[in-house]
Amino acid sequence: MVDMPTWMALQTLYADYAAAVDSGQWDLWPEFFTDPCVYKLVPRENHERGLPLATLAFTSQGMLKDRVYGISQTIYHDPYYQRHVVGAAIVRRVEDGRIHSEANYAVFRTKYDKESTVFNVGRYIDTVVPTPNGLKFAERLCVYDSEMIPNSIIYPI
Repeated sequence: MVDMPTWMALQTLYADYAAAVDSGQWDLWPEFFTDPCVYKLVPRENHERGLPLATLAFTSQGMLKDRVYGISQTIYHDPYYQRHVVGAAIVRRVEDGRIHSEANYAVFRTKYDKESTVFNVGRYIDTVVPTPNGLKFAERLCVYDSEMIPNSIIYPI
């Protein structure tokens, strides 16, 4: 479906995204997206039933930057580290230059004084587009498997 250099660039996009959100350098996060864009965190049941309710929903780089401001300046929470383990991206189809891809993910959370726990597990359903600055996410749906989530999701999944 895609040539080898494009497939490698897609894998690199997924790996770089995980490294950026795990690093705590939140200003990097919006740069992985086009503007406008879609970023949603959606329960699996809602996604499979076509229900529109999302736990988080952003539709522009500006909204992502606002979230970054909230994370770094205004939201008070018990700090923690997170670590993403992301499977290889699977290209589902390519239409009009847009790559529709998916990858499984698991996010682990470690509070400073506690053991690591599984925080969120699911799959990314993405629309990726080429830009002058490389591949970027035009749409990222983080479809999580569990109906039970922690009482707060602060950092990007």
